[in-house]
Amino acid sequence: MLALLVQLEAACTAADDLAEAVVETFPQHPDAEIILSFPGLGVQLGARVLAEVGDDRQRFADARGLKAYAGSSPVTRASGKKSSITRRWVKNNRLNHAGYLWAFSAITASPGAKAHYRRRRDNHGDWHAAAQRNLFNRMLGQLYHCLQKRQLFDENTAFPTELAVAA
Repeated sequence: MLALLVQLEAACTAADDLAEAVVETFPQHPDAEIILSFPGLGVQLGARVLAEVGDDRQRFADARGLKAYAGSSPVTRASGKKSSITRRWVKNNRLNHAGYLWAFSAITASPGAKAHYRRRRDNHGDWHAAAQRNLFNRMLGQLYHCLQKRQLFDENTAFPTELAVAA
């Protein structure tokens, strides 16, 4: 039992050391400012998203490729008269989990993200996970755009309110 306790202590120390290293090095990355401008992304989660997406701009031809890689975009299967829309099973699980956390925290950090989530739940009848996956899908497309154009996240552009659209 003592040996297991020593191993657990070593694992906890290694995790703490890794967290400290991320806090020191992630802000130095050229994309860190853009990633951290998104609601719901802090240093640790932003570093995870960057690690899984990578910093090669040519890796994904468009935002759809990134969304499919992350598993946030739905799969539509059609045959004859039947059509079904399901979630992806083949995906980058680490990025998908980071996206779940990202969308969950963005709901409380961004009024636009919360409104999008509520609209998916109330108007489209999505369950919590489906609405959250849809929000992650949208935010991932915005992240792709911001990284390609080297722009910071803008709440009003990402989630225009109905009053701004009418004006």
